[in-house]
Amino acid sequence: MAKRSMSYACQSCGAVYGRWQGRCDACGGWNTLAEEAVAAPLPGGATAPKGLRGKGRVFALEGLTGSEPEAPRIASGIAELDRVTGGGFVKGSVILLGGDPGIGKSTLLMQACAALSNKGHRVVYISGEEAVGQVRLRAERLGLSKAPVELASETSVEDIITTLSQGAPPKLVVIDSIQTMWTEAVEAAPGTVTQVRGSAQLLIRYAKTSGAALILVGHVTKDGQIAGPRVVEHMVDAVASFEGDGAHHFRILRAVKNRFGPTDEIGVFEMTGLGLSEVGNPSALFLAGRDTASPGTAVFAGMEGTRPLLVEFQALVAPTSLGTPRRAVVGWDQSRLSMVIAVLEAHAGLKLGQHDVYLNVAGGLRISEPAADLAAAAALVSSLAQAPLAPDRVYMGEIGLTGALRPVSQAASRLKEAAKLGFSSAMMPRAGLESAGKPPIRVESAGDVADLVAGIAARARTSGRRLAPQPEDA
Repeated sequence: MAKRSMSYACQSCGAVYGRWQGRCDACGGWNTLAEEAVAAPLPGGATAPKGLRGKGRVFALEGLTGSEPEAPRIASGIAELDRVTGGGFVKGSVILLGGDPGIGKSTLLMQACAALSNKGHRVVYISGEEAVGQVRLRAERLGLSKAPVELASETSVEDIITTLSQGAPPKLVVIDSIQTMWTEAVEAAPGTVTQVRGSAQLLIRYAKTSGAALILVGHVTKDGQIAGPRVVEHMVDAVASFEGDGAHHFRILRAVKNRFGPTDEIGVFEMTGLGLSEVGNPSALFLAGRDTASPGTAVFAGMEGTRPLLVEFQALVAPTSLGTPRRAVVGWDQSRLSMVIAVLEAHAGLKLGQHDVYLNVAGGLRISEPAADLAAAAALVSSLAQAPLAPDRVYMGEIGLTGALRPVSQAASRLKEAAKLGFSSAMMPRAGLESAGKPPIRVESAGDVADLVAGIAARARTSGRRLAPQPEDA
């Protein structure tokens, strides 16, 4: 029997130390180190290349070429979920799903399990946080109680794998959640870094050998990151994040990592009384109820993977009463907003240093595409000039530090989506007109931010307003 020694592992990042200390040097967390027992190295185990205690088995080596077809997929029947996974669940794949508590992870997985089981596939749902009766109550509320899904409330990984090995291998296994699982091979409390890593390794090994698709539900930290050791995210094939908040009725499923599909696709769902329903046209949802007559609003024609998406940027530029003006942004990058403001001041002659600036992406969606620079700049200038923009126009374009507008990719798809939703014009960089092909709507181009400001200033003059009101005018 190998001797066991004690070590201290950080419960936030998984760093291991030989002695206890108050602060983790790796992640900077305080009081996150917990004592755990680990197996000590075997004596003489690394003295020679052949110094292994046991003998391994010989396995066959194969070449790069072969006759095996492309990895088969199992469609879940939920189009938005299949879009994010790349067309369905791959045989033997492992997906780590994270999201805030109460966001709808269990609801989505229950609907996916019911859809697969109704097609005749064996589906197993293992809950480590809820009793079987609680899971059944959720299924009844969703109208899925008649689906032939196999349920269990268990936390022992060895018992779970032994039970799953009985009979035909399941097509899909859901573990809710990985933080509640524990294995006898690790002497640590459930939920610790060592237990999460060990339990995930055993479950992943079962998925690879049996061919069952495995979904691991993970808790998230206060900053939205999946809790537990980061090594678990490297062990799985895909990492998905379920986003949203209680103030909005829709949810967004986003792939952060995917070995079998794209990582820039999103799935949009709407939370209803009967569970999550798919949103086939999310642009209409994000633009619903917008005020076209108010200044400071601009519609951005963006892309999320292969899907064009139209969202509204809202800006408020108001004189400040503080020594340092405020810069607040929701749904966009704070540093990107600071860059756009600096470019408008340096190359368009605007004076925003005495104004508070607030920017919001309506609907709660988070935009990370650089092509949103032009829409954000148009909303800022419109709010400063108190001149509403054309309600039937969309904006797209990246702003450089020199003030020049850079072209965007997939301009034709963006314009086609705008035309489908009733928009009749678009503002885009002059350098990207060739990629738009034969646009279905009227396209106006601009070479730099000065052209954009000049157009909005002309609109402001027709309404009898001044472009840059001073603080004392308020």
